[in-house]
Amino acid sequence: MRFSADAVRVTRVPHASRVLQRMGLFAALGLAASGSVFAQAQDYKNLGRAPTDAEVKAWNIDVSPDGKGLPSGSGTAKDGAKIFAEKCAPCHTPTAEGGKQGPALVGGAGTLKSLHPVQTVGSYWAFPTTLWDYINRAMPRGQGGSLAPDEVYSLAAFLLYRNGVVKEDEVLDAKSLPKIQMPNRNGFVPENLNDIWEHNKRACHTGTCP
Repeated sequence: MRFSADAVRVTRVPHASRVLQRMGLFAALGLAASGSVFAQAQDYKNLGRAPTDAEVKAWNIDVSPDGKGLPSGSGTAKDGAKIFAEKCAPCHTPTAEGGKQGPALVGGAGTLKSLHPVQTVGSYWAFPTTLWDYINRAMPRGQGGSLAPDEVYSLAAFLLYRNGVVKEDEVLDAKSLPKIQMPNRNGFVPENLNDIWEHNKRACHTGTCP
């Protein structure tokens, strides 16, 4: 049996129309439901209270690579050595080479492209501000946030000194810390792989650079 093109169109249009009508109905129902949920979500009655300025300040502690968020304060490696021996060595060992309780924080230079890469503050981390941020929010273990800004600057200076990045008497603060160039600063691919023009090199982030 043969059908003309017109016949085919005639038989298909009502079907398509019903599908579109159904899609429109579902979309309308979805919007209505989401609107109802949104309206309910706006009712904060009996769900708590607005945070105080002090609480927001305590939570808002992130530090950017450019140094935004760093507080006032300063420290040197000499100051940090004393703090490290007291509060960090029990886990990371007195030499900061790591042990059963904590990873190595020094060493690993030149190993990232080997079969046994050693990722430490000095060999792997790209920004010194990340070190400050991590120490401030998470160290010592179980006591995150207990260190004063001066202590955090001092510990960061000590670890950077032990990795040959800064001098022992170099003062680190909110202005000088972000300016430090870490050894592996250029060892990471950009967030957008399209910035790497050569397609065969886009696998570098897996450690298989051609």
